[in-house]
Amino acid sequence: MKASSSTLGSSRRLAGAALTAMLLASCAVQTPPAVQKEAPQTPAQQLAAQQAANASPARPTLKRKVALGRVSNESKYGQSLLRDTRDDPLGKQVTDMLSKALTESGAYLVFERPDIGRLQDESALSGQKLNLVGVDALIIGSLTEFGRKTVGQTGFLSDTKRQVAFAKLDLRLVDVNTGQVFFATSGAGEAFNESGAVFGFGSRADYDGTLNDAAIRQAVSEAVNKLAGEMATRPWQTSILKVDGERIFIAGGKSQGLRPGMVFSVQTLGERVKSPQTGFDITLPGRAVAELRIDALFGASEVDEGAVGTLVSGTLQGHRPDQLTIRSKEQM
Repeated sequence: MKASSSTLGSSRRLAGAALTAMLLASCAVQTPPAVQKEAPQTPAQQLAAQQAANASPARPTLKRKVALGRVSNESKYGQSLLRDTRDDPLGKQVTDMLSKALTESGAYLVFERPDIGRLQDESALSGQKLNLVGVDALIIGSLTEFGRKTVGQTGFLSDTKRQVAFAKLDLRLVDVNTGQVFFATSGAGEAFNESGAVFGFGSRADYDGTLNDAAIRQAVSEAVNKLAGEMATRPWQTSILKVDGERIFIAGGKSQGLRPGMVFSVQTLGERVKSPQTGFDITLPGRAVAELRIDALFGASEVDEGAVGTLVSGTLQGHRPDQLTIRSKEQM
């Protein structure tokens, strides 16, 4: 028995419709975007990169002593009438991220201040006195903007949705001697994920809490980079620890970029005078009295490192060690 032409036509139309549906379904599933990868380096390039990483920096990068003060959440996120003002989990998270970023940058000696009470309690339990070290600057600030939003587009056959988290961190450096804010900066970060579907087929994305952390981490990283740029503009200098005959011991060692053969200027500390205009004390420029060459380094870590040097020109006679400073010649 032969099938009628109408039956064959219906079968062909059904097969065509099924094939079209399969093609649309296969096109609906979104594939992740291609990830760009760098070409593998040759052994010679890897060796050159390793040698550059292990080489000492050309100029000393004196680590500044900084303390973390208040870093609070001043955004509307997570605020409620029932929450204690001292219970600030988001502010503590930002403080921890900031402390980690500053320490890993290699440009600072970071000292704890927000949890100073816990340190004092632990010191009392062990019967030891907590020896607090003075710092060059105090870092305070707040998370001023933080939030999430969902944006998307809906078309005739497609639907896309994007979850976005945004954070902004404001920081300032405070002179611990005068209380003056001498530098202020901010950092912003944004993180998102995206999902989409065509004809109901495609990727789905639920609430992603890690976007909050990623946005804050980006904001912290940008703010720390700006702090490092400001600190790099300030002159590198250190102090004399002791003068023993021809040997002169100074603070700072390998981790700060010092190496034997470097030559530094020995200068007098400038006189401090009070400005009638601002009311602040101003340090007048010092006077170069000698040049010091680094002969050897000592110390086991960045907190107890030092260098031994000898004079190549000039003299220290007539000057007390505490009246002198060692300064990089490039920054005179």
